[in-house]
Amino acid sequence: MSTPASHTSSSPDTLSYEQAGVNYDLIDPLKISAQRAAAATGAHLAAHGFTEVLASRGESAYVVDVGPFYIASIVECLGTKTLVADEMRQLTGKNYYDGIAQDTIAMAVNDLITVGATPLVVQAYWAAGGSDWFGDKGRAQSLVEGWKRACDTCQVAWGGGETPALAGIVESGRIDLAASCTGLINPKERLSVGDKLGAGDAIVLLASSGIHANGLSLARKLVERLPQGYLTEIAPGLSYGEALLAPTVLYSPVTEALYKAGIQPHYCANITGHGWRKLLRHPGQFTYRIHTVPPVTPVLKFMQEHAKQDDREAYSTLNMGAGFAIFVPAADAARTVEVAKACGIEAWVAGSLEAGEKQLLIEPLNIRFSDDDLQLR
Repeated sequence: MSTPASHTSSSPDTLSYEQAGVNYDLIDPLKISAQRAAAATGAHLAAHGFTEVLASRGESAYVVDVGPFYIASIVECLGTKTLVADEMRQLTGKNYYDGIAQDTIAMAVNDLITVGATPLVVQAYWAAGGSDWFGDKGRAQSLVEGWKRACDTCQVAWGGGETPALAGIVESGRIDLAASCTGLINPKERLSVGDKLGAGDAIVLLASSGIHANGLSLARKLVERLPQGYLTEIAPGLSYGEALLAPTVLYSPVTEALYKAGIQPHYCANITGHGWRKLLRHPGQFTYRIHTVPPVTPVLKFMQEHAKQDDREAYSTLNMGAGFAIFVPAADAARTVEVAKACGIEAWVAGSLEAGEKQLLIEPLNIRFSDDDLQLR
């Protein structure tokens, strides 16, 4: 197995995520520092008669024990995908904000469900560079309609939100989108923070629709290498820009269907930033052995080719066709795939866990990621 220690460019022509302006080696230490400071505040819950689920610290959502059930919560920012939508509107005249709305909700909901929560309420944060952004009625209405449709798909209530005009902070003509989500873990046995994860468990991967909403800084930087920019055709009738704007898959229908089918995941991982390294998120010492790799979506294959990234670089940053991982008892693996497919989402039994060194082995591609390749705690 190849074992490079870092994710730097593999050749002079390689375009890395760091070159696109995102360096997790700088961001992750802040996350760790913030987590340590936040952990010291958990004791405040005792004054209200509640306690935190300590194992949720460092997971994708925070969980509080309120007695008869758990409450989970998360806040997530969309990132720079709006910039692609804005550029494509200038090029095509089309409005893409209904899909952008789904992307934003997916960032929060897909994190919340990793701990076993049923999404309950979503709140919106739409910060524009000026009031004029909201004056474009077609674009604004598209955002509203897409937001509601995503809420309907996830069966969550849209509780409210904030729409500040932040001239001088947000660039004129742009908008910064974020969502928070609160959910219930009820019954409490649905809690999924990895305490049941063990050797022999199967790894089921759910298909992505494309880039989702992570890696857009790299995708936008890549445009500089394309003579036709976002209008470059990557498949018959499909432009690079259109492919990038495919909405992120909402995975909560699958996790809810699994519960109704009597399947209890031992752990889940939302494959976003850090790519497949997110499979190493759980702090336990396991070897994650992958024997089946899902097909790579055309836009991600195109990005890897034109950014001249080797497989290791690509899989360390992008979802490469797998947007969500579910770790289940081996006996439930095949049924988990069936449940996902019944929800309209392709899935694969991709591998299994073994006792031993903490590492991810993607055997068909001869890739190895170790514990040192993901430091989020």
